[in-house]
Parts: sequence; C-alpha cells; structure tokens
Amino acid sequence: QVQLVESGGGLVQPGGSLRLSCAASGFTFSRYGMSWYRQAPGKEREFVASITNGAYTTYADSVKGRFTISRDNAKNTVYLQMNSLKPEDTAVYFCRTVTLGYWGQGTQVTVSS
Repeated sequence: QVQLVESGGGLVQPGGSLRLSCAASGFTFSRYGMSWYRQAPGKEREFVASITNGAYTTYADSVKGRFTISRDNAKNTVYLQMNSLKPEDTAVYFCRTVTLGYWGQGTQVTVSS
C-alpha cells in the first residue's frame, strides 16, 4: 500500500535551517508529482510547495526564496530544504502525492529562540 513517511523536523532558532524528507513507497514514485503542506495550531492546512514528475516546482508566496523542494527518484524521496526560518513557519509539515491524494503522518517544525 502507499506509504509516505516524513522526517527531519525539530526545534530550530529563527534564521536557521532544516531539511525535511518524505520517503515514499507503494507506487511508482517517479511518475507522480509531490507536494508539501503545513498546518499551524488553530489554522487550516496550507500549501507550501510542489514538484512535478518533471521537476517543475511551485511555491507559496510565504516561502518563496527561502524553501526549496527537490526529489530523488532513485531514493523515492522528496525533500524540503528550509532556510531563513521564521517563527511563523512553525507547523506540522506533511507530504502528499499530488494526484493519488495520499498524506504522510507529518513532522513537527518549531521555530523559536
């Protein structure tokens, strides 16, 4: 069955960096677009970034220039490199298959001094 397992979250100071990973299994990873979403406490889940099977990327305005999404089809993994982190980036981050509609369990990112 389809599985998406996120990792790499944690506590980081403002201005710091983290790299999230999402390991996928149960489907032909290279054929599908992947995306990252996040959900802060008391807020709705929101789009962060996506990457097509051809590696075309899109970003939310709030993270453009600070976050980079990438994929390694040999490892069935999608990444989210997050730089210049701000307290408002604090959220649970989820990966998702764009068309299959599966979600991972999420990984917590906390940006605080």
